[in-house]
Amino acid sequence: MVRIRTVRPLNGFRVRLGFTDGTESELDLTPYLRGPIFEPLRTSHEAFARVSVDAQLGTIVWPNGADIDPDVLYEAAHRGPT
Repeated sequence: MVRIRTVRPLNGFRVRLGFTDGTESELDLTPYLRGPIFEPLRTSHEAFARVSVDAQLGTIVWPNGADIDPDVLYEAAHRGPT
């Protein structure tokens, strides 16, 4: 299983992710920031920028308890052009 190793917030709702297989990718997380748990992140870039990696879960998390499935992030990062 490939998991998230590093995250760096960028402009807007973009992040730079490093994966445990050694690959890296920039992703726009806008499509994944849906629902009430993500509301504080959508309305405050400061809150969004508090993203970190939970090593136990192997994915990105925020202090309010929000997270995104690492498999979803990996697939999005490695999806070819459509």
